[in-house]
Amino acid sequence: MEVFTCEGCGTALTTPLSRVAFPLYAGHIYGNGHPMPVLMDAGTYAADRGPTGAPGPVVIAPGDAVGTVLIPERNAGFCCGLDGGEGPNLACAGCGREVATRVDDCSLWQATWLERAAVRPVALGPARPVAGWAQLGEQRRGTALLDLAGEWDPRWESEVSVTLAHLVAAADGSPVTVADGPLADAFRRFLAALPHGRPAKRAVLAGPGLPLPEPLPDIAVVPRHPQTGEPWPTPPGVAAAPLAIGFWRRLAFHEEHPTRPTAGGLPPGVERDDPLPPHPRRPVLPIDHTFLRALERLPDIRPAWLSFVRDNARALLDP
Repeated sequence: MEVFTCEGCGTALTTPLSRVAFPLYAGHIYGNGHPMPVLMDAGTYAADRGPTGAPGPVVIAPGDAVGTVLIPERNAGFCCGLDGGEGPNLACAGCGREVATRVDDCSLWQATWLERAAVRPVALGPARPVAGWAQLGEQRRGTALLDLAGEWDPRWESEVSVTLAHLVAAADGSPVTVADGPLADAFRRFLAALPHGRPAKRAVLAGPGLPLPEPLPDIAVVPRHPQTGEPWPTPPGVAAAPLAIGFWRRLAFHEEHPTRPTAGGLPPGVERDDPLPPHPRRPVLPIDHTFLRALERLPDIRPAWLSFVRDNARALLDP
């Protein structure tokens, strides 16, 4: 675990944190006036290294920031909070150095971004043990795809954008087929827009507790490790399209809408299924910026295929 301190005076600026994978959609603006959740789980941080590998910004949950004060003249925001548009808006409480930017305006992920040049990570005890796949596979309860209002969770649409980039890259100019079920419900609409004319590739769900079928598929949508960001390992010849593990569990071990015993009015043994499951008002809409950013970071995609996808991204993302 680590604590980030002020480079100038050594004041602790965060609680103890464990590093996790960086979410590629961290800086994306979602919709218009949409209330957004906190980006990072409490007690975690992520650092973006970018396509070149150079150190990038560090992001934490706002509640994990300590030893800071707001800079009064840096309070710009659209309507609901701070957007960070005027630069760092948090200063070190010890020396006044500008150290971070808090963002909590509508349509922006709630997060605190630490200034790389102004902070220093300090080791604090051993790192949190990395969970094994067997351990992660013991949990089957997934993350809901809808928010409390019955609309698509913004994190789900963001994760769909990243996983779709992997699926499209693995297609490499071929159509991709998926069997009926949750995976098809999530991705078939977009995969149907891929070029035809070459032999189709087959995609399936696979991961801990859900082994690969025989014969082996061409592509497997697998869980992404919540700490390392690495995909569940697939055998040679099977391309991995990682998905955040909570949503992967939801697709892999989805829970049917439960029925409830009825009281009066219906014959014995008859069950009712109300309230009906929520139905969002629109289909899932992948985020073009997140999709293209994820696609461009994949090392093995052919330049010609990448160029084709860039030129036809709108048809793929909104078929």
